[in-house]
Amino acid sequence: MEVINALGRRKSAVARVYVTAGTGKITINKRDLTEYFPSAILQYVVKQPLETLEVADKYDISLNIFGGGFTGQSQAARLAIARALVKINADDKSALRKQGFMTRDSREVERKKPGRPKARRRFQFSKR
Repeated sequence: MEVINALGRRKSAVARVYVTAGTGKITINKRDLTEYFPSAILQYVVKQPLETLEVADKYDISLNIFGGGFTGQSQAARLAIARALVKINADDKSALRKQGFMTRDSREVERKKPGRPKARRRFQFSKR
């Protein structure tokens, strides 16, 4: 099997994934998954597409992630892995779509407006 690559984005995080046949090792930015994401919840998020298709021990996965925070990065990685698995076997797309792993979450941070403390927040009203 040749190297399969895919891209995933979430907020301002971008994840590039490279999938090869192997034993189930996940490497993120040349570090192990447990070292990069110490939180068990974030590790679970990254592994969700693999667990859904029960192929966690069939592929070695290498990820390059940059931008955003740890939550956005983990969700970008999930989307990238799901897209790569669909490139490998197109029949898996319906199972991944049913779980919501094929949809890019397009919500972004709203920009700050001039004359306001935040995007929508107003300064406190003072009658006197």
